[in-house]
Amino acid sequence: MSRKVLVVGAVALGPKAACRLKRLDPSAEITIIDKDYLISYGGCGIPYYVGGDVTDIEGLYSTASHHVRDREFFEKCKDVKLLCRTELISIDRKAKIALVRHLDNDETEEMAYDRLVLATGSTPVQPPIPGVDLPGVTVMANLHNAIQVKDMISKGKVSRAVVIGGGAIGVELAESLTDLWDVETTLIEMMDQLLPPAFGKDMSRLIENHMTEKGVNILLEEGVTRILGDEKTGVTGVKTNKSEIPCDLVIVAVGVRPSSQIAREAGLAIGMYGGILVDKRLRTTDPNIYAGGDCIEMTHLVSGQRLPMPLGSLANRQGRIIGTNLNGGWEEFKGTVGTFCLKVFDMGIARAGLTVKQAEDAGFDPVYAVVAQSEHAHFYPDHALIFIKLIADRNTRKLLGIEAVGSKGDAVKARVDAVAALFQYNADVSGVSNLEVSYAPPYASAMDVVNAAGNTLENIILGRNIPIDVADLVKKLEKNEVRVLDVRGKIESRPFIEKYGDRWINIPQEELPDRFGELPVDQPLCLLCDTGLRSFETQIFLGSRGITRTRNIQGGYGMLMLSYPEIIPA
Repeated sequence: MSRKVLVVGAVALGPKAACRLKRLDPSAEITIIDKDYLISYGGCGIPYYVGGDVTDIEGLYSTASHHVRDREFFEKCKDVKLLCRTELISIDRKAKIALVRHLDNDETEEMAYDRLVLATGSTPVQPPIPGVDLPGVTVMANLHNAIQVKDMISKGKVSRAVVIGGGAIGVELAESLTDLWDVETTLIEMMDQLLPPAFGKDMSRLIENHMTEKGVNILLEEGVTRILGDEKTGVTGVKTNKSEIPCDLVIVAVGVRPSSQIAREAGLAIGMYGGILVDKRLRTTDPNIYAGGDCIEMTHLVSGQRLPMPLGSLANRQGRIIGTNLNGGWEEFKGTVGTFCLKVFDMGIARAGLTVKQAEDAGFDPVYAVVAQSEHAHFYPDHALIFIKLIADRNTRKLLGIEAVGSKGDAVKARVDAVAALFQYNADVSGVSNLEVSYAPPYASAMDVVNAAGNTLENIILGRNIPIDVADLVKKLEKNEVRVLDVRGKIESRPFIEKYGDRWINIPQEELPDRFGELPVDQPLCLLCDTGLRSFETQIFLGSRGITRTRNIQGGYGMLMLSYPEIIPA
């Protein structure tokens, strides 16, 4: 007799698991249910639909060969039964029966299963802000929200918008509203930086400055206290603990929670973050029930912590694993390092592993390097800088995290992906220094930027490179606590000397052997070049001459220019 498999959720993981099983066992009776009628769509494409990069909403729920993924598609092309507008109410694990409700007629039905797959996803957090239920206030949880917002904008009903939440979704939506539609957009974040779970403050500042330059008004360390307006006129503004911003649209993007309530009520184990607990085969504490995607907690391969990781890429891979295991296979999902990337206007950003703060919280002693280098050979036309932050444990040299930012998004993603693959093998810094990557001048340097990051971090751990962050440099420079030795050419240094006077010293690197005696030995010196390499060599040279009170500025002038453009002479 053929097995009965019920899949709850038809966005990412559910259809992937169902179709994988059907390929392995064409006789399996598979039913997918979902509360919505828009199903099997690319949720990560929503900001690009709102922003106009994706012009047709059907593109988000169509195949590469332009077949719309609807009920008819799944039943005729995949031989999988699909019940839309149907929600799961409860699970009787002992009897192996799921009680469901058909939303169009409010009728209930008992559905027997041999195996059950929970792909219930996540639910947007709705903060308890007065006015959050006013017309014109929305989350961005599904295609209906996206269609509603784009319809308002395209009809000229939105000239000013506020996005609450500076995480990945908030950043993408702020770009979408600003870039194509020229909506006056304000992004509000309670923390002191954008993307706090994903990037350190130094790398986040590059993103913040870029968004500000593109026209987004960013308010950090502000909490929304009230959304203004009424039921008749809709939203008219947002009030924070510091300011008041008039607007016609408010998008709440303060995070998501695993949708696990029914699993909890059925007695399945739930983790500390509210996600369903699963083993490596993605089985719940009931071996007849599998779960994956946004509704589960998964192991972080660096920290060992179990936590939700709402990423579509993970959900799709887990769906395939579940489909294989439903057929008696033995595939495992070992964990995640949280690899993801975003496009922020014409800047690409990516990261994997832990931030410095997350590493500290996990009990590591993190140390890091920030490097700037062209993404391809400097002599090849149209090269651009990539900024990479590489993090490791000081004592064991275990690789902990990587963050990258640059104008060539594909190149940024490629570097982070290459390093992310090392985490599962408990690689150390030398694994990055010696990572074999392909080389051709149009695509990379002979010593790639990821290798340079590994080399720099190794030198920092060994005490050969004694760094200072640009943020600390700026503070000390403003307090007149440090002098800068600029080893670039006279032309590049002249505007700084005019602005900062004797706090800015210029001796080009090639002149140092003859002129190092001019340097003050009783004052700290911060060493500057374009990207940090020549200043590192300068630090070694000066140390050999007894001048040891030096700090090498991480990322050089490139990092300084993008992080604190206000201190750069006009």
